[in-house]
Amino acid sequence: MLIRLATPEDVPAITAIYNHAILHTIASFWYEPRPEEELAREVGASGETTYPWLVAERDGPDGRQVVGTAWSKRWNPRTAYDITCEVSVYIAPEAKGQGVGKSLYTDLFARLRAIGYRHIIGGISLPNEASVRLHESMGMKRVALFPGIGEKFGKAIDVGYWQVST
Repeated sequence: MLIRLATPEDVPAITAIYNHAILHTIASFWYEPRPEEELAREVGASGETTYPWLVAERDGPDGRQVVGTAWSKRWNPRTAYDITCEVSVYIAPEAKGQGVGKSLYTDLFARLRAIGYRHIIGGISLPNEASVRLHESMGMKRVALFPGIGEKFGKAIDVGYWQVST
């Protein structure tokens, strides 16, 4: 498996992975699929030395294919939060449970530490035991729980936040 920075050519695969999560899981609080153009702008705005956006790529029946994506973004626009970033990870359904998320986060966290971020935060829609295990395997601890803060598929959804300080 190859972990690398996302490029514009990866946007269709990133969009497919993210939109699958939107339509079939509580992991994203969007109800409607995100347009490819929107994700292209976000990938284009990411930066190797600011907020890296990564993909996991492996050999498939039609050559190399993107099977996961992880990104970082600004936690809050206020200046005092410049030492903190937020991370997200999404894995293609056929690649779940195969270490893709761990590989993506291991690379991403190393990049974020090298950039100089002191706090990495991740939000998880609950329940999601696989995501909780992944975040905790990265040394993250739950620091907040917001009961019923969102609603999807006709159900109230809790959101927890996990944090690691570097």
